[in-house]
Amino acid sequence: MLNRKKVVVVLPAYNAESTLKATYDEIDHQVVDQVILVDDCSTDNTVGVAKELGLMVLEHDNNRGYGGNQKTCYKTAIDQGADIVIMLHPDYQYTPLLVTAMASMIAYEVYDFVLASRIIGPGAVKQGGMPVWKYFANRLLTAFENLMIGYKLSEYHSGYRAFSGKLLKSLKLDLLSDDFVFDNQMIAQIVNAKYSIGEISCPTRYDEDSSSINFRRSVKYGFGVLKTSIQLRLHKSNIRTFDYLEPLGNNE
Repeated sequence: MLNRKKVVVVLPAYNAESTLKATYDEIDHQVVDQVILVDDCSTDNTVGVAKELGLMVLEHDNNRGYGGNQKTCYKTAIDQGADIVIMLHPDYQYTPLLVTAMASMIAYEVYDFVLASRIIGPGAVKQGGMPVWKYFANRLLTAFENLMIGYKLSEYHSGYRAFSGKLLKSLKLDLLSDDFVFDNQMIAQIVNAKYSIGEISCPTRYDEDSSSINFRRSVKYGFGVLKTSIQLRLHKSNIRTFDYLEPLGNNE
């Protein structure tokens, strides 16, 4: 626990057999009270490894997509009484060593939501091996979002995030996509509800065993990001409303 708050790490998993143990071993288990893995119909032994490690494991009976997996992760964490939830990919792309720092920012009410940014820090992207086309797509999309949304972040596309339980309970997750754009729609809800957002520099690794969406899926995600940004701008300008951006639960 941190500041008497229960800390839960959720792992949305798909074919993470080769990297799961390395990810789990670097989590600070003196701070983290529970680790939950949701398996989205992996074709390898991800579930077996997770059970050997003693994780709480949930298995989808059909592949629900990246967003669908996260919905199960967050619902389960809240049902388990989490005050702080950290979403960490089990493919070891993001360092688990930041879990304590991110959880602390929530536990002591510095922020409601924390993103681990791959962009902050000189040479961070080059050292981590992010493909050049991904880097430039990230920068262009982020610049567009900052302009349209009117909120400045170093990047909107990190898959490493920390939330207060109170924030998660207020979000309309069921109205969001089951695909990769779920992440971006979630940020749109958080920005629109005026929750406080922090960022922390995060080194990453892009190896063969690190998951990554292909170019075609990345293009689809990019258009989804543009659409979400435009929708939020229209919503905030009272030109058109969108159900998933309507007032959330109490965030006082």
